[in-house]
This record gives sequence, structure tokens and C-alpha cells, in this order.
Amino acid sequence: MDIQVEHKSGQCVITLNRPEKKNALIPSMYEDIAAAITDASSRDDCHLVLLRGNGKDFTAGNDISTFANASEESIKKTITFMRALMLCKLPVVAEVKGNAIGIGTTLLLHCDFVIASSNTHFMMPFINLGLLPEYASSYILPKTSGYLNAAKWLMLGAPFNANEALDANIVTYVCEPEELTNAVNEVCGQLLNKPRSALIETKALLKNNSQDIAEHMDIELKQFAKALQSDSAKEAFDAFLNKRAINKQIFLK
Repeated sequence: MDIQVEHKSGQCVITLNRPEKKNALIPSMYEDIAAAITDASSRDDCHLVLLRGNGKDFTAGNDISTFANASEESIKKTITFMRALMLCKLPVVAEVKGNAIGIGTTLLLHCDFVIASSNTHFMMPFINLGLLPEYASSYILPKTSGYLNAAKWLMLGAPFNANEALDANIVTYVCEPEELTNAVNEVCGQLLNKPRSALIETKALLKNNSQDIAEHMDIELKQFAKALQSDSAKEAFDAFLNKRAINKQIFLK
């Protein structure tokens, strides 16, 4: 199974399980994660959602081999996931390590607690593929991380490390790789010892701008879909899949 879901001790643990592909995401995974989050939110015995990756990585983002030729139905599955995470009423904790690329970074903007290993490599390389920001990242990042950081990461596609993510309010805590599991368990344990109803209401108050974020995400998605059909994006995907240099005459238009 590419997605493993386990309910234990009041937690819904969702594990991305394609370690041989650095947990790169395909449409069916988005569908399964969305279903798991929605189910967790409906259960009275569930206190929180924990997102994690099996193996060395959180996720390398979208699997380019499937994403390059994504159907309208596949895109709908991605959007369903985006909305499920964004609107999840329960606290969402992310355990992050290794690669957190593309949506592997932008989804963290919709989590409540992000605990990252010091070896985490963050990047939002949309511009390098001729694409535009997604998941309301162009709305959230300037507000939480500052315009200059947002421009550096979204207009240059620059990578950044865990400590930079911490300074930019993308990450809650950074720890050494061998301490990651214990650090995540500590945060989850604290949440499990808070009243569930009070946690849900507190999150709702903190997320009082969710309508603005949802509206901006819709604007981004329309522009993203348009960019996906551009000559620049098609050239970037073809070059990546065929392991060749990009034709800059096409890409830079």
C-alpha cells in the first residue's frame, strides 16, 4: 500500500509508503490521504492526525512521471486532498525528514505542528518546471515568512534547510535525526493530554482566515492548470523524463 493508515491511542497516523521513490505522490495517494483525514475528523475517538514518510524522506513531491500527463480526474484528487488537509478540524502534526520538495513543503503550511529533522531539504521548485506556486503558498508565505523569503523560494526555486525553515515559521521544532521520533511523540503526547473539544475550537479560532486562503488557492489552481499546459512546462517535463538538457529557447519564453 502506498498509504498506510493506523488508528492508535487517539491518533490517526498516515504514512507515505513509497520509500523507493522518496515517497513521491501519485493521484491515488492523494485520494487515500484525503479519505483518511476526513474519516479521522469524523471519529470521536481521534484526537489528532500525524503525517509522516516511510524510509529516509518525507516526500519528494509529485511523481513527475504521472504528473506530467495528469488527467482532469487526477487533478481533482489532488484538490480533494488539499481541501481535506486545509479544513481538517483536528490538530495535524507533520514528521519531516530527508526530502520535503514541492507540495512536500507547501502542505506543511497547512499543518499545526511541524517537527523536522536537521537533515531535511526543503524546496519549492515550481518555477524550475515552468509552473506557478500552489496550495495557497503565494498567499501564506509572504505573511508567515516575509516577502523576501517567499520571493527567493518561489521565484528562484532556492532550496533551504531546517534551521532556515524554523526561522521562517514553516517549522515548529528542529531536532537531530536520531531524536525525531521522540520529539514527535512528545508533541503528540502533549496534544493527547488536552481536551479534544478545546483543541478543535482553538484551531478553528486560529484558522479564522481559512476562507481567504481557500479563495486564493482557487485562483492559484486556475493559473497553475494554465501553466501546466505551457510550452515551458512541457519542455521542462520532457527534459526531466528523458534525462536531457532543457532547450532554453523553448523554456525561457
